[in-house]
Amino acid sequence: MKNILVTGGAGFIGANFVHYMLNNYPDYKIVVIDKLTYAGNMDNLKEVADNPRYAFYQGDIADRARVEEIFDAENIDTVVNFAAESHVDRSILTPDAFIMTDVVGTYVLLEVGRQRGIERFHQVSTDEVYGTIDEGSFKEGDPLEPNSPYSAAKAGGELQVRAYNETYGMDTVVSRGSNTFGPYQYPEKVMPLFITNAIDDLPLPLYGDGKQVRDWLYVEDHASGIAHILHHGESGGIYNLGGGNERYNIDVTHQMLEHLDKPRSLITPVEDRAGHDRRYSLDCSNLHAIGWKPAYEFESALEKTVKWYVDNEWWWRPIKSGEFKDFYERQYAERLKNAGK
Repeated sequence: MKNILVTGGAGFIGANFVHYMLNNYPDYKIVVIDKLTYAGNMDNLKEVADNPRYAFYQGDIADRARVEEIFDAENIDTVVNFAAESHVDRSILTPDAFIMTDVVGTYVLLEVGRQRGIERFHQVSTDEVYGTIDEGSFKEGDPLEPNSPYSAAKAGGELQVRAYNETYGMDTVVSRGSNTFGPYQYPEKVMPLFITNAIDDLPLPLYGDGKQVRDWLYVEDHASGIAHILHHGESGGIYNLGGGNERYNIDVTHQMLEHLDKPRSLITPVEDRAGHDRRYSLDCSNLHAIGWKPAYEFESALEKTVKWYVDNEWWWRPIKSGEFKDFYERQYAERLKNAGK
């Protein structure tokens, strides 16, 4: 591996992965392609903009000609595919965009990569492809039962990756990550949404009773886990990548408010979203067996995350005054209006 194409590298996890790779692997060139939709933000890559081992291209992974152009210009030998429409709420409102990027885009990358004989293709997936689980933890061989257009699209992309490994012998790996948090996360997601709302003393629209359970993973751990699988994962392998931090949404919300010294009265229970999975839980023993474990403890990582949003209003305030405002109105205005009725 020398020239790694990171798709969706201006997004939240992708950008953190770019930082991680440039800091830890001095022999690699990191080439980013990003469509720069609402969630892609060049400010996420500001710190690496002058690095000679980094290159950026704007483009859509579903645009085959553009993808081929970048592969050839940069002599790409490895792909790490983060590019995805990734927010469940948006997938309920506009599912078509998810099919185009998460399914068609993954196909284009696989086909171009196959024709050029790349060394490895890493598909960044999600624990949401499993659906919900009441007891126990999901293992990699469990059936996929996605419950939202987002998770269904991610499952579709994953299954293509499997097919290319089985049919063409392409060297592929898949990681299924759990709920990730940290710097540069677009404020539609619960943690940055609640932190930034609380800073401004705005209501925190908490779905249902807040007893949904998520396994939380700090973004730098997610980046290091992907790097570890990229280097050490078995061809055709699928690896659950979780933090081992299962928490109720309501408890995480309380902790965020405590770090901000804000009252719990800001919490506003609202109507739950359609198809909302109750609990995710991952068995990560396969990944631990090949030598990776998370480095960050949840409470300290949460405190670090809250502090980042407090200290970096320059980053999130322009976002919340732009396109985000329309989405927030569509998603929450009626729910907040009906809260408590």
